[in-house]
This record gives sequence, structure tokens and C-alpha cells, in this order.
Amino acid sequence: MASENLVIVTDANFDETVKQSTVPVVLDFWAEWCGPCRAVAPSFAELSEEFKGKIRFGKLNVDENNQTAMSLGIRGIPTFVIFKEGKEVHRLVGALDKERMKSELDRFAA
Repeated sequence: MASENLVIVTDANFDETVKQSTVPVVLDFWAEWCGPCRAVAPSFAELSEEFKGKIRFGKLNVDENNQTAMSLGIRGIPTFVIFKEGKEVHRLVGALDKERMKSELDRFAA
């Protein structure tokens, strides 16, 4: 993994990693077969470094962790969900460029 601020989130650790986080969390819902997901991955990793200490970044593979994806109503990927104090506060859908994602995340940085 490119960054220590970028964590793998699973059905098993979702509550601990996302809901109990003391800083906002942006969670990337993705799958290995998804071309747009792979295309945005480098930008997502770079942003995880830029926002280190302000926002935690996580990746959840929807094929391996469909319980969490289904419970949050994830219908298409990539989808980026921002959580603050354990609650969803914003959702971005689609392959966003780095600058657009950065401008969205600036609003939630601790």
C-alpha cells in the first residue's frame, strides 16, 4: 500500500475503522475488475498523504465485503463516502479527477 493513512476496510473492521474514527473518513468502494476504480487509485493514494492527520482514507472491495456495501446502498463504483463522527455526511460517485476530489474533501478536513 502506498500510504500508512490508506487502510483496507472490511465488513469485519468497518465499525472500528470508520464508525469509531476520531477524524473524518473517506471510504473508496471499488472492485478489482473496475477500470475507473483502478484509474483513480493513484490519486486517492496521493490525497491520503496530503490529508494525513486530517482525514483517514480507506478502501473497501465490494466483491469481498458486500455486506457493508449493501447496507450503505452502494449501487455503482467507484463510490466515495465521507463519514464524520461515524455518520455518512457526503457521497461522490464516479471516477473523479484529483482536483475535484481534493476540493470536496477540503470541506471535511479536521
